[in-house]
Amino acid sequence: MAQYSRIEVATVMKETGMVPLFYNSDIALGKEVLKACYDGGARLLEFTARGDFAHEVFAELTKYAIKELPGMIMGVGSITDAAAASLYMSLGANFIVTPVLREDIAIVCNRRKVLWSPGCGSLTEIARAEELGCEIVKLFPGDLYGPNFVKGIKGPSPWTSIMPTGGVSPDKENLSGWFNAGVTCVGMGSKLISKEILQNKDYAKLTKDVKAALDIIKAVK
Repeated sequence: MAQYSRIEVATVMKETGMVPLFYNSDIALGKEVLKACYDGGARLLEFTARGDFAHEVFAELTKYAIKELPGMIMGVGSITDAAAASLYMSLGANFIVTPVLREDIAIVCNRRKVLWSPGCGSLTEIARAEELGCEIVKLFPGDLYGPNFVKGIKGPSPWTSIMPTGGVSPDKENLSGWFNAGVTCVGMGSKLISKEILQNKDYAKLTKDVKAALDIIKAVK
């Protein structure tokens, strides 16, 4: 069961401005990454569940976060149907992120008051997601649309909260472009938690990079 309501999760997303994205089948490595992000100031993590038995890894990481990292909000991404959403919510997911707009996922998440963030690529999809109760829309793939798309959406739909994922990097120019366009927060995966960091197990660098990205976001918001 989720520890945080969808409003609480949306508030933290807005306040911190960033959701790190991560997947690895190694539980021990996952714990190190989770702690490094936490030590850098991140208070959310999207576990992109793309591998076999990913739910078992997520369960262990969530237990670890609850016990050792107070205030860390665990969520799951790459969810494609209501059954998977329900499974991960039963394992403690506090938010569900999807690559596409799925009404069946909206129903099961709303039933439990869990935030869900569907991947949308048009104003029509965004409007439908909001009609279904979406608090923060995922713009995906973000690099195909860019900040100008966000500006275009915010014109006729200024109440829309947008989180681009894909095409977001932890540098001032990139983050300034997105936040000046009006995004609520950004999702950041391999540009933040890189293959090099994972291969070298350089968790100190990850902590430093997370803190630097959050500092930039705080300055440009």
